[in-house]
Amino acid sequence: MAVITLLTREGCGMCARAHDELTALRAEVAFDYEQVDVDAPGNTELRGEFGDMLPVVLLDGAMHSYWDVDVVGLRSELGP
Repeated sequence: MAVITLLTREGCGMCARAHDELTALRAEVAFDYEQVDVDAPGNTELRGEFGDMLPVVLLDGAMHSYWDVDVVGLRSELGP
């Protein structure tokens, strides 16, 4: 099963909206979901690579989209 990871940070309104969009998509298409705060201890590398692009959606570890969730693209890649 595909894994979608949402990279976020506390207080990020766009991140909250992305979470809501992914939650709605999850009702239509099956995938594992995790959310990671790039500012949490131990995430220095993620913060350095993606910190200016949040929210970031990773599909199976690879960047799929940032700032906005590409729901149409995800739906297509995840299949029926």
